Amino acid sequence: MTEPGSSELKTTTKSPVIYRCKKCRRIVASEENIVSHQHGKGDSSFKWKKRSGNPWEKEKQSECTSLFVEPMKWMQAVQEGSVEDKLLCMGCNARLGYFNWAGMQCSCGAWVNPAFQLHKSRLDECYI
Repeated sequence: MTEPGSSELKTTTKSPVIYRCKKCRRIVASEENIVSHQHGKGDSSFKWKKRSGNPWEKEKQSECTSLFVEPMKWMQAVQEGSVEDKLLCMGCNARLGYFNWAGMQCSCGAWVNPAFQLHKSRLDECYI
């Protein structure tokens, strides 16, 4: 039993998340490498969507289909000094995403600058 006024420390251990290449299972990023961004305005953020559509239609929140990470040592094209290029897995050479130092737009509509984008469809999310 605890005394009034004293507080118990409740520790919740959250399993760290790592991201692996789906093709060869090589670790490409961890939760600490993720760069967060504010959710954009969805489809209405894209030029082709601005021209058409019902202005009274309620906007749907688009889910991000990519992860944005900080530049890492395994990113060969970044190490070579390229401004923009594909991000290839070091293990199997599968295309995992793209990078652009000037930035790029996420599928949710938000602009991320600089952008090191990994496609979720090409990654496995694993809990340690």
